[in-house]
Amino acid sequence: MKKMQFSILPLLFLALLTCNDNTKNRLKIDVHKAGRLTWGDSLKVTIKTSNISLDSIKFQLNGEPIDPPQVLNNQPLGEQTLKATGYIDGKSYFADKKINLYSDVSPQLYEYELLHTYPHDPTAYTQGLEFYGDTLYESTGLRGQSSLRKVDYLSGEVLKIVSLDDSYFGEGLTIRNGEIIQLTWTSKIGFVYDLETMELKHSFDYGESQEGWGLCNDGSTLFKSDGTPRIWSLDSQSFEEMDNIQATTHRNTIQKLNELEYHNGYIYANTYQLERDVVVIIDPKNGQVVGLINFQGLKDLVDPSANPDVLNGIAYHHERGTFFVTGKNWDKLFEVSITPRKSFD
Repeated sequence: MKKMQFSILPLLFLALLTCNDNTKNRLKIDVHKAGRLTWGDSLKVTIKTSNISLDSIKFQLNGEPIDPPQVLNNQPLGEQTLKATGYIDGKSYFADKKINLYSDVSPQLYEYELLHTYPHDPTAYTQGLEFYGDTLYESTGLRGQSSLRKVDYLSGEVLKIVSLDDSYFGEGLTIRNGEIIQLTWTSKIGFVYDLETMELKHSFDYGESQEGWGLCNDGSTLFKSDGTPRIWSLDSQSFEEMDNIQATTHRNTIQKLNELEYHNGYIYANTYQLERDVVVIIDPKNGQVVGLINFQGLKDLVDPSANPDVLNGIAYHHERGTFFVTGKNWDKLFEVSITPRKSFD
């Protein structure tokens, strides 16, 4: 058994590299630390061959060249694909293996201060929330009840409403370049409206993502959640899915990312049906969860007679410098400030 060692620090898995000419000669690749790598780890890989001499080998991590024992630092987080290509006598041998890459620091924990409370339509199954100037725009869900709304946040009055066809389940929205973009859940279609008239202009199809959940933008790129840890980057003109990140902490990936807001270089994401009413703050460059906001206690202030569901809906008001949050079938909209804290209660 011949070995070629390419330093890494931690991870252990075995994968078979099979030759593209279907011979029985095989290569084995060992990666240490059981596949759970962290930024700052160096990638130590051992290649084992049987009955063949390995001339050279190249590695890629998610399609990008990597040269073990390269230190892993700022690569995209979450489940990643390590690919090895071995060359023997002019022939190529391949192997793919999933590894998991985590942040090297724990997220900053935040708490909220309740500043003001405003009325909110308790029949609104809130899926998307965003300010344009001083006007609040809202997307609601449930088949037969889904809508796009223009709202006076001070009074809670719905100034204008566009109802979706009963076949659609409305999801997140965002506003950009004089247009409102709205997602649907499982229909794999999004809608684009004129901001002023709220008239439908056209629609677009999803790509690899199977569902639509939350939506926000940084002024050009759109960011779309699909109910998984992934957030997809969409082309600003074609709405084509270009890339994705996975929301990841120092311990795990965050499941069921829901309604989104973009502020100050970061994505704020509601989390659906987790143990706490938590919003996570995500770096859109690599998926690192840099913060967790605990909104526990807000739901206790909502009228229980409307059968309120989970927290969902976060919008930043640029002039006021505050966040507004609500939930599905909540009768209140809350204005809050967010400050760091040491730990959850």
